[in-house]
Amino acid sequence: MAKPGIGGRGTLPRKSNESMRIIISTVIGVVFGYLIGISFPTVSITKIYVPTNPKGAERLPPEIVVPESDFYLRRLWGNPDEDLTIRQKYLVTFTVGYDQKNNINAAVKKFSEDFTILLFHYDGRTSEWDEFEWSKRAIHVSVRKQTKWWYAKRFLHPDIVARYEYIFIWDEDLGVEHFNAEEYIKLVKKHGLEISQPGLEPNSGLTWQMTKRRGDREVHKFVEIMATVFSRDAWRCVWHMIQPAHEKIGVVDAQWIVHQVVPSLGNQGQAENGRAPWEGVRERCRKEWGLFQTRLAEAEKAYYISKGITPPNSTLV
Repeated sequence: MAKPGIGGRGTLPRKSNESMRIIISTVIGVVFGYLIGISFPTVSITKIYVPTNPKGAERLPPEIVVPESDFYLRRLWGNPDEDLTIRQKYLVTFTVGYDQKNNINAAVKKFSEDFTILLFHYDGRTSEWDEFEWSKRAIHVSVRKQTKWWYAKRFLHPDIVARYEYIFIWDEDLGVEHFNAEEYIKLVKKHGLEISQPGLEPNSGLTWQMTKRRGDREVHKFVEIMATVFSRDAWRCVWHMIQPAHEKIGVVDAQWIVHQVVPSLGNQGQAENGRAPWEGVRERCRKEWGLFQTRLAEAEKAYYISKGITPPNSTLV
């Protein structure tokens, strides 16, 4: 029987050898890691900041920034590069109620596959439009009881519609029997119009004198808001409420429409104090026009003051 002392002394060399192996392995690992590290080129990690990127994207590499979009429809399957068989060059928007479906159907048929169709629904009815085949390919935005400029400000940001050369922002009660969209685009390009509209049939009820069609010319100068067409660059200005040069604004007399004077949006108002719904809507329009005039005057005044200039017609001393 071996003595305990002999067995205890016999374990000391083994423990020393294990400790030495651990130390040597650690040193070798550190040296090996160092050698691998210095074999790679030095990478300098710096903070990205690109002031020319769109606001909010300054810290992104420029090549990854995609600031513009469109209303082109994509598939949920297949190769993404094969999704779009056609990229429409123009955008047409109508602010609509379902009661005007037949009129809108006739209008949409005047626009070829080069036009994206976008409907803003002020009555909340969208699914019923699927009785028209084109509606299944159209874009539908539904918010109740709003005007077309409310929709335009929120859904037609210049970066969203940047792929389209021209943006049509039209009412729902326009007769288009005499209108040809392709010919209209040709005339707008020919005369360099940035903001335009078709001429209005002179004998079609409520029509501004300056927008009535003139039979002796292709275009004349002036537009209003019923059936306006904006170039891509002009819409970027107008969206921000900056007036473009008036020389590039005009009525296309050679292509005309009829204003049918349907008070459908007016009927979306609320009857109060014995007044019809449309009366409240008309009064609201007048109030908002007054607010806009005040806003414009105050903005102009503030601009002159910021430049150290006495505003025109000012009583400031």
